Amino acid sequence: MEKIGFLFAGQGSQYVGMGKDLYESFPESKAIFDKANEVLDFDLKTRCFRGPGDLLKLTVISQPAILTVSIAAYQAFKARIDITPSFLAGLSLGEYTALIAAGSLAFVDGLRLVKRRAEIMEDASRKHPGKMAAVLDLPFDKVKDICFQSHAEIANINAPGQTVISGAIEAVDKARALCIETGAKRVIDLEVSGGFHSSLMSEASVDLKMFLDNTAMFPPLIPVISNYTARPQYKVAQIQENLVYQMRSSVKWEDSMRFLLSQGVSTFFEFGPGKVLKGLMRRISEEAKVINIEKKEDILNLENRNQ
Repeated sequence: MEKIGFLFAGQGSQYVGMGKDLYESFPESKAIFDKANEVLDFDLKTRCFRGPGDLLKLTVISQPAILTVSIAAYQAFKARIDITPSFLAGLSLGEYTALIAAGSLAFVDGLRLVKRRAEIMEDASRKHPGKMAAVLDLPFDKVKDICFQSHAEIANINAPGQTVISGAIEAVDKARALCIETGAKRVIDLEVSGGFHSSLMSEASVDLKMFLDNTAMFPPLIPVISNYTARPQYKVAQIQENLVYQMRSSVKWEDSMRFLLSQGVSTFFEFGPGKVLKGLMRRISEEAKVINIEKKEDILNLENRNQ
C-alpha cells in the first residue's frame, strides 16, 4: 500500500496574493483566515491578498501568514479529499503547521505561538544582527569547512547541493566569498531579517521555551518529523524541547526526507505558498512525487479526479 507524506511550507515562500482564491472559494479556508484576523493584532488578510511585499516579508507578518495560508489549504483539501498521511513534516516554521495538522496544537494556539516566535526572533535579530545565505552546488563537507574558517554556521541542510548558512553578518559575508572561491555555483542572500537557526538565537530560544511551556499541546495523531532530529517525535515534552533546539540549530530537511523515503513514503503533498519543498525533493529523489496544494485549482482538480 502506497504511503503518503504531507509537507508544509517554511518562511521565504510568501508572495502577495497568496491564499486569496482559497478564501473566496472554500468556506473552510475563509473560516481560517477570519479566525486569524480575530487573533492577530494586524489585518492578515490584507497583507496576504494585497501586500505590499515589503511588509509581507517581515518575519512577524510572514510567519503567521504562511502558517495561515498553509492551514487554509489543508482544511479545504481535507474537507474534499479522503487521504490519510503516514507522516507529516514542515520546514522550520512549517513544523508548527504540521503540528496543527496533526492535532498536537489547536490552530489558534499554534498561530499565537508562531506570532510570539516571530517577535522573539525579530528582537534577537535587533540585538545580534545576522543574515542567512543559500549555497548552491558546493559539497556539504566543503561548506562545513568554510563555516569553521569563517565562524558562520550551518542553518539548513536542505538537499544535495543546497545548504543554508547563517550567523553574524561579517561571518556569513566571509563564508559567501570563500564558497564562491571554492566553486559554489551561486550564493544567494535570503530575504530574512536575521541569522536564524544559529547561536545568535540562543537567548531567543530560552524565551520561546517559556511561551511553549504555557501553550496547550497534545500528542500528535499522526507522526510529525522533528527538524532537529529528522525523526518522528511522539511525546509532548520531547516535541517542545526539539522546537526550542530548532530555533538555534540546523534544520535537517534532507535527512528528514530520506527518513520518510526509507519508510516507504513515495508521494507527498506540499501545502502552502510556493513550490520550494517540491524543488528540494527533486534534488533528494528522482522517484518521489510531490503534488502542490496551494490554489483552488489544485484542490478541485484532485477532487474531480477522485470522483
